[in-house]
Amino acid sequence: MKVFREEQRFTQLWLIVLMSVGLFVPITLIFQEYSKENSSISINELIGSTIAILASGLLIFFFKLKTRIDEKGIYYQFFPFHFKYKLISWYEIENAFVRTYDAIGEYGGWGLKGGFFWRKSKGTCINVSGDIGIQLELKNGKKLLIGTQKKEEAISVLKTYMYKN
Repeated sequence: MKVFREEQRFTQLWLIVLMSVGLFVPITLIFQEYSKENSSISINELIGSTIAILASGLLIFFFKLKTRIDEKGIYYQFFPFHFKYKLISWYEIENAFVRTYDAIGEYGGWGLKGGFFWRKSKGTCINVSGDIGIQLELKNGKKLLIGTQKKEEAISVLKTYMYKN
């Protein structure tokens, strides 16, 4: 039995730099205000604000995309949006293949994208980085693209199961 497993997180250097700058600026402004002689900010407000800014900014690093492909179908989980794997069985899939895509142009960026606000005809995209994805076309007409960093492994396992069912 061939099984494909992948786990991805937001760990890109450009994102870490951007988040660092995005957190540094408001924290610096709050500390400057606190250090003024007639500051209206208490120590509790300073600590609370700093913790809130750090927590909200670092939340993205808890996001995790997990993918599994086996004889039952394709499982995916994008934590914290999905607390357990979602299964798309082989019987629900009309077509599945690996393709290159434009995350910004086709879906509006990375994360959980698509559907209501952005090019509904493209379907939904769940991705963390890169431009390679497992494209699923379901028998009910829906489309789902799951990002992957393991192109060759994904192609191999899809060949194993897609045309057996």
